[in-house]
Amino acid sequence: MAPTDTIFKAYDVRGLVPEQLDEAVAEAVGAAFVRVTGTAGGSIVVGRDMRPSSPGLADAFAAGACRAGADVVMIGLASTDQLYFASGRLGVPGAMFTASHNPAQYNGIKLCRAHAVPVGMDTGLAEIRDLVASGADTVAERPGTVSRLDVLDDYADHLLSLVPVTGRRLKVVVDAGNGMAGHTAPSVFARLDVELVPMYFELDGTFPNHEANPIEPENLRDLRARVRAVDADLGLAFDGDADRCFLVDERGEPVDPSALTALIAARELRKEPGAPVIHNLITSRAVPQIITEHGGVPVRTRVGHSFIKATMAETGAIFGGEHSGHFYFRDFWCADSGMLAALHALAALAGTDLPLSGLLAEYSRFASSGEINSTVEDPAATLVAVEDSFAGREGLALDHLDGLTVNHDDWWFNVRASNTEPLLRLNAEGRDAATMAQIRDDVLATIRRDS
Repeated sequence: MAPTDTIFKAYDVRGLVPEQLDEAVAEAVGAAFVRVTGTAGGSIVVGRDMRPSSPGLADAFAAGACRAGADVVMIGLASTDQLYFASGRLGVPGAMFTASHNPAQYNGIKLCRAHAVPVGMDTGLAEIRDLVASGADTVAERPGTVSRLDVLDDYADHLLSLVPVTGRRLKVVVDAGNGMAGHTAPSVFARLDVELVPMYFELDGTFPNHEANPIEPENLRDLRARVRAVDADLGLAFDGDADRCFLVDERGEPVDPSALTALIAARELRKEPGAPVIHNLITSRAVPQIITEHGGVPVRTRVGHSFIKATMAETGAIFGGEHSGHFYFRDFWCADSGMLAALHALAALAGTDLPLSGLLAEYSRFASSGEINSTVEDPAATLVAVEDSFAGREGLALDHLDGLTVNHDDWWFNVRASNTEPLLRLNAEGRDAATMAQIRDDVLATIRRDS
């Protein structure tokens, strides 16, 4: 069995196959998962993406889970939000085999308890890690069984019951990046009156066209060109496991995920005025403004899905959005769904005569830098240097909810350390492009002074 010390991350299991993650590790994780979730004598659900290693890893995990006494429902090829749907609908814990947007040589396991409640390092993953590392085996008196269930149609029907799309007929380009949106989008879009222009729907875990990571601008190049070439109303780009969605407008211009967060928040607040809405601390300042203007209560959180989901559960928030293209819905078990976010955009656009750029104009109020990564030798020391350069200045407010955030009336920035690499991540925003550029460059000068 491959060593396991490096593959257990804050929110999931992820590593190189087979050097770090092999079938023996997957089998051990399956047995430990059953033990930690107390599902011996019960059931769990398992899905997988299109990576070449996913079938073998998923089968090995199921074998370990069965040995530990759980019945395993295999849903086969699935997006991560399709696995969350199955966990929520069936009321059982789940495991999704995917490495999301990572390159082909990687794979991983996203775990959840019943009703898609996340399993992270503080909520069971550390126990699973320790059980696997100890080599302890769990053998039940009654081993479980494996059954198979196709939930794709039920998943598509459920999403459209939450967000019906009516109005004018749209032309939509969808770039699946050879990932799992190539599996889910045909089922969802077959139920819509749209003209679908598919891109890279062939399931191929070697990602022959581009990485399935739409947060990187180069991976949107093909989609932007196709939207302009076919005169589409919008483009949608999904990551490898299709739990994240990014938009391109009718001009082929990328849409800031904060604008989509604000749009969805406004739509959800029409259903439940006064409800809390979650946004992480590096979404645009426009997001809490718009939430308040639409009668909602903005709730600011750290970056990361475990914080978003926990805060949603604590506050009863109706919706949550992140800069990274993750969108969370209370009516979807507080889980994230890229496809559900896409349907909100389609429904909003179909209900108006405006182009997408016009529809989103009121939600795009400030100039943003996007996330800028800098490799530094000592992230902690560099972060202190950044804080020292701003501490004591008048008119500034500093906080440490997640890294360092500095607020001014005309701008703000946040600098956070990566959990896994010697990186600092900078996000900056200003009242206009010149203001943003000045504060961005000032902070980068300090970050990169000694790098």
